[in-house]
Amino acid sequence: MSMTFGRVNASPAIHRFGTLLLLCGAACATQPPSSEMSAGSPTAAAPASDDLSPQTLAAGRQVFRFDTFGDEQFWTDTARMHEVVQKSVSPATALSVGLKVDADAIPPEVAAAIKAGKVDLNDPATTVTLLKLNAVVGLKGTIATVNGKDNLTRLGITCALCHSTVDDSFSKGIGHRKDGWPNRDLNVGAIIALSPAITPAQKAVYNSWGPGKYDPRFNFDGKSTPLVLPPAYGLARVRNETYTAEGPISYWNAYVAVTQMHGHGNFSDPRLGINIRQTPDMVASKLASLRAYQHSIEAPPPPAGSFDSEASARGRVVFNQNCVTCHVGATGTDNNNSGVLHAPAETGQDAGYALRTANKAYRTTPLRGLWQHAPYFHDGSATRLEDVVTHYNNVRRLNLSVSQQRDLVQYLKSL
Repeated sequence: MSMTFGRVNASPAIHRFGTLLLLCGAACATQPPSSEMSAGSPTAAAPASDDLSPQTLAAGRQVFRFDTFGDEQFWTDTARMHEVVQKSVSPATALSVGLKVDADAIPPEVAAAIKAGKVDLNDPATTVTLLKLNAVVGLKGTIATVNGKDNLTRLGITCALCHSTVDDSFSKGIGHRKDGWPNRDLNVGAIIALSPAITPAQKAVYNSWGPGKYDPRFNFDGKSTPLVLPPAYGLARVRNETYTAEGPISYWNAYVAVTQMHGHGNFSDPRLGINIRQTPDMVASKLASLRAYQHSIEAPPPPAGSFDSEASARGRVVFNQNCVTCHVGATGTDNNNSGVLHAPAETGQDAGYALRTANKAYRTTPLRGLWQHAPYFHDGSATRLEDVVTHYNNVRRLNLSVSQQRDLVQYLKSL
């Protein structure tokens, strides 16, 4: 039996496994969604102001880091990922696919034992222990102890899975949380491919995505044009969060929550033919605090000595002469005030993903923390900032000299 999302008819296999997350949230319907389309606006599409009180920010951080929105109904009951973790996913395996561990959640005596080599990092039971400590970033486990043995009975995911990393202060993949930083080590497709409930053909698609990428529409149209996981910092003054500007951050949070992370909630977008209704709605009441917390996360400043300040000053002149038509104002995007979108051909970008979206075009990406979140462009096709500059110098026929290009790269690193 297929699952119908408005106009979209997705096969059970695609519906069940084409999704995980991009900004954060909770739930693709495990019960059939309503087939009656809403005539109103998309969910959470209206502009909103933030309550930045300490209480709201604390609540939003809790949602971002630890709330599964009830998505255990999918990751446990359908995908059976709790079985995979219990039997096969050691800490070494988890770290190899980009999962991160919060060092602050590990008791000192356990941390000392890990440092001393007294903890078996090749034993899946150690992963269960870390889940019991709530130490695996973006995963939430329910543990039952039977006859002295810990058993993982439920498993869900949170926003932090894709949009947090750690500083590696303890060891590679283990450290203090860095919320809002995209986890470019996370191999989402490889994680989904561990599920025993998917076919070899499906595994091939997921394994083709690679680290730091995810396709948030695969479950609707069966096509695969994965996106680079975007940073969730520096968004406070950005009007539309996504690469294709369908809506503000709460729109995307709701989209991902309800159509990608498989929790329990409501989402509607008549432009895409999606109208999902579930009871209870475990998403909507949390969107405001989640947005406030995300908006409170500042872009990380460039590390000292990471760019040439004199070259950067020259590069700023080059930028102001050639780039500010699109990268407008403090946010660095012309989409912010006038809603400008660019046809893929205009900027030399692949059209494959854009054609699958409501707007069929790309938004100028805001410029913040560029030193931190390589690769660049929606599909990660530019490995370095040098590649970005070369691309636009050719596509836009800027005729920049080699020295101007070098200076422009240094300026971009300073942002």
